[in-house]
Amino acid sequence: MPILASRECSRTDGHPDLPEARGIGRVQKQALFSSFIGWMFDGYETSTLILVGAAAMISLLPAPDPANVQWGVGLSIGSTLLGWALGGVIGSVFADYVGRKPMLIISIAGYSAFTALTALSPNLHSLIALRFLTGLFLGSEWSTGTAMIAETWPASARAKALGIMQSGFGFGFLLASGMWLILQPLLGSEGWRWMFAFGVLPALFLMFIRRELPESQVWLDAIRRRQWTTTEHKGAQPSLTDKRPFTLRQIMSDPLSRSRILKTLAITCITVAVFYGTSSLIPPYVGSIATKAGLDGRYWASMTAVVYNVGAIAGYISAGFIADAIGRKPYMLFLFTGGLLTGPIMFLIPPVLTSALGASAVLGFFTLGAFSWMPIYLPELFATNVRSTASGFVFNLARLIAFPAPIYAAWLFTVLGGPARSVTTLSLLFLVSLIVVCFLPETKGKALPE
Repeated sequence: MPILASRECSRTDGHPDLPEARGIGRVQKQALFSSFIGWMFDGYETSTLILVGAAAMISLLPAPDPANVQWGVGLSIGSTLLGWALGGVIGSVFADYVGRKPMLIISIAGYSAFTALTALSPNLHSLIALRFLTGLFLGSEWSTGTAMIAETWPASARAKALGIMQSGFGFGFLLASGMWLILQPLLGSEGWRWMFAFGVLPALFLMFIRRELPESQVWLDAIRRRQWTTTEHKGAQPSLTDKRPFTLRQIMSDPLSRSRILKTLAITCITVAVFYGTSSLIPPYVGSIATKAGLDGRYWASMTAVVYNVGAIAGYISAGFIADAIGRKPYMLFLFTGGLLTGPIMFLIPPVLTSALGASAVLGFFTLGAFSWMPIYLPELFATNVRSTASGFVFNLARLIAFPAPIYAAWLFTVLGGPARSVTTLSLLFLVSLIVVCFLPETKGKALPE
């Protein structure tokens, strides 16, 4: 049985390129560095449009009144998110067919090129089109990098590495905020173009990735064996045919895989919805506290967004350590319980600026930082030949489903009469996540499904 023999060999020290057979060396560090840089500039890209959107509209629109500016910013962000969702699913599928390394290169090259072209936008229509194209390539980087790290790092450190990778998004936000703080006073109304021009820098890392980063040996072996499993659950009958099934159809046709997809998709939608909803309400609330204290409300609202992201970075980096210490499911229960409680608590403490900023950091840890469960847990649920497809499908489809969250948050603000009840109502969604987690498997200490 040559296929079975090959499979057994791939699990042992006879195959020193697999993570189970080695510690943390050059390959692991290169995979983490490449994925971190790619995801950091995803964060930079996403944050830049939010930061400079108004300045770009004033520059591009013939009649930049407040309503037109808001409409233009909304269309630009919406086109980026739409491209992100579609590109994320498509790119995730391709990463399971062409490999992790080629797709990482394609993703970074694509969004670097279209970001640079965005800086040259002559009008709003071209900006919207270029943001959509940029989003197509942004979307595929996360699932590709996640699969690469999961398949190269040993089980003892895999979760920690993935948490660090996820923190790249928060560092990207801080980078964009710092750049805009410097460029806006120096370059004035056209500074927004240089913000996008700076986004071409990830392309400089492509030569490093192309020359130094090896392909995932786990993925290479899975393709060589032609064992088209989805979850490698007990009793599964792998297909050993030469013809490979389409990965999207594969993950939805297998009952256990489909069950895991739907359950994790529900949790991901809630994670995304609560984040988008609360993050749009908290900065104005803290800004209003600053205004009542005689301070610049707009400045402190902006600082709240920074503090919120610093809290999220702490959540990202600590995620792997906590998940390894207590287990994947207990970690998720900890996250969602924290998200359920910290939203209401923020409005129970005295409305003092320092306290509100501290609460914003804690809220960032549990709401935006909650995204860390996805890169840690999703790769451990699905087999190698569909790992990128499944992870990317869940991660990106949730954005498409949950994109009305800011609109819903604004409606709650109007109906319920302020941010306190709105954030509390959004936080209650985590009750559903707490229930769904109970019906998912624990994966701590288990080998990745082949």
